Amino acid sequence: MDDVKAVIQQAIDGIGTSPEAPAEAPKKKVRRAAKKVTRKVGPKNKVGKKAKKSAEKSAKKAPKKAKAKKEKAKKEKAKKEKAKKEKAKKEKAKKEKAKKEKAKRAKR
Repeated sequence: MDDVKAVIQQAIDGIGTSPEAPAEAPKKKVRRAAKKVTRKVGPKNKVGKKAKKSAEKSAKKAPKKAKAKKEKAKKEKAKKEKAKKEKAKKEKAKKEKAKKEKAKRAKR
């Protein structure tokens, strides 16, 4: 027991403070260090897990999405073509009607 006290006394003399009660660091430095640790440890793990899950899900859904995009583009193209044909049909009918009326007027 005396040996332990002697070692502790030597440590106190060498360092200037007792090893049982170390000197306190300034609060700002402690807070700054704590913030760094929380930034490095906390969010990364959660974000990593979420990102991994979403990447897995998007990989599974990718073929379906690609297929859906192709189908949508195909439908839009068909819709445009149909509208174009109808417009041409209406114009043709309009021209024929105008031609008939012109012929009627010529007869009178």
